[in-house]
Amino acid sequence: MLARVTSNLRNTFVLAALTAGLLGAAIKQPVKVEGGLVSGAPGKDSSILAFKGIPFAAPPVGDLRWREPKPVVAWHGVRKADKFSASCIQHVVTERKPWTYEFMTHGDISEDCLYLNVWTAAVSASERRPVFVYLYGGGFSEGSAAVPVYDGEGLAKKGLVVVTLNYRVGVLGFLAHSALAAESNQHVSGNYGLLDQVAALRWVHENIVRFGGDPTRVTIAGQSAGGMSVHDLTASPMAKGLFQRAIVESGGSSVGRSAMRLGPPTMSEAEAQGQKFAEAKGAKSLADLRAMSGEKLMEALPGEGRLFFAPIPDGYYLPSSPPEVIAQGKQNDVVTLAGANKDELGGFGPAPGPVTAESFTKRARDSYGDQADEFLKLYPARTDEEAKVAQSQSTRDQALVSMYLWARVRAKTGKTSVYEYLWDHTLPGPDAARFGAFHTSEVPYVLNTLSMSDRPFTEADRKIADMMSSYWANFAATGDPNGMGLPEWRPVGDQQEIMEVGDKTAAISVAGSAEKFEFFKKYLLK
Repeated sequence: MLARVTSNLRNTFVLAALTAGLLGAAIKQPVKVEGGLVSGAPGKDSSILAFKGIPFAAPPVGDLRWREPKPVVAWHGVRKADKFSASCIQHVVTERKPWTYEFMTHGDISEDCLYLNVWTAAVSASERRPVFVYLYGGGFSEGSAAVPVYDGEGLAKKGLVVVTLNYRVGVLGFLAHSALAAESNQHVSGNYGLLDQVAALRWVHENIVRFGGDPTRVTIAGQSAGGMSVHDLTASPMAKGLFQRAIVESGGSSVGRSAMRLGPPTMSEAEAQGQKFAEAKGAKSLADLRAMSGEKLMEALPGEGRLFFAPIPDGYYLPSSPPEVIAQGKQNDVVTLAGANKDELGGFGPAPGPVTAESFTKRARDSYGDQADEFLKLYPARTDEEAKVAQSQSTRDQALVSMYLWARVRAKTGKTSVYEYLWDHTLPGPDAARFGAFHTSEVPYVLNTLSMSDRPFTEADRKIADMMSSYWANFAATGDPNGMGLPEWRPVGDQQEIMEVGDKTAAISVAGSAEKFEFFKKYLLK
């Protein structure tokens, strides 16, 4: 207990020191970065300077399309960094409930999109504040550093230097093709969006000190596809030494049967899909593909709809899948915070057909086979109402057991701690009862960006946001989310527990009972 109190006091003093200069003068401008000089503009809070639209690589256009990002093109004079760049090429959708305006990409899109944004309250470059680099979600097919709820001012006010960045998505970010591999010095193709992320982290490593940041205390964080990107960065030798902590929000921290990834499973299958794509577009060469507009490339294929492009183990950026890298003990071993949301699937549409006692029992027998009777004893569905409860609880329990087991598997080869959470707070709004604590709903709380939304937040929401963003800021500062006035959050250990956060903030049993835990452990690792 004394050790925990000491840790809490240490974290509190660290954050107090970080925020002491918030009312002081802003960092001196212009700021010299790779490529030239930049000038920012005050945020909504005048103590924060925001630098938006700083290039971290050359525009990936023309012959640079589907290539590893190249160095920044230098400019003359002082570059005004006072507005967001265009987002990378994608289909822009203003709203897709439960994801309303503040969660979506807006404004211009362009292939010339490799820019990042920095928010800082540092008074001088010597402050060496902890750095928080955020990677957006969007299924590797959409997303932007300019999405409103990713605004960096909320965490900058808590003492961090915050960075958001664009990376290529969809076909322009992840097309694999044998002809692309043939022209590559590494003889690989695909994963261009992940290579963009590494290029941005290298920029942070070399330049962030000029904004008052500490390049030896960098936290990478992301949600959904951004969280999966964090796993990929942890598994990539190319990212070694570029970050010291990691946060994965709803990003596939799972094992066994639950450890599913997006996109084709092998490089040969990804390249076969790329070949199929090129043929459907009528392209006979890479020159033909590079001559097409981004909009043309995104058009649905006749009779096929849109093909899905995502990261793939390539032997270069990703030597193998992240679980395999962890099993081999070759990961970037950094302290990690990971979690999931109570109603994670709420935004992805209903289960196939209504949940009834009959349909639930049938799905259980289809899914669990010879373990189905044991499953139905643990999650009885004698009535339709029971079936709905069992469906929700069993889905959540399986996800939490898988996440806990992921941390225990990681502990076999890693030396650093893992902190895990279940987010339980319902985001207010007209669809709150339907969607609950849906996928992404924690983001405005942990990033302290409630002000970027017009939802009917209450004082309770603001207290939760202050608590959650303090956990995130503490973790970025020290590698430990705990701090004075916050409920104690223990790292994952032998006890089968994780932290529930939001409405109820306390340690909870992973699956509610030892019998349920053992059932899913046996099923997942079978």
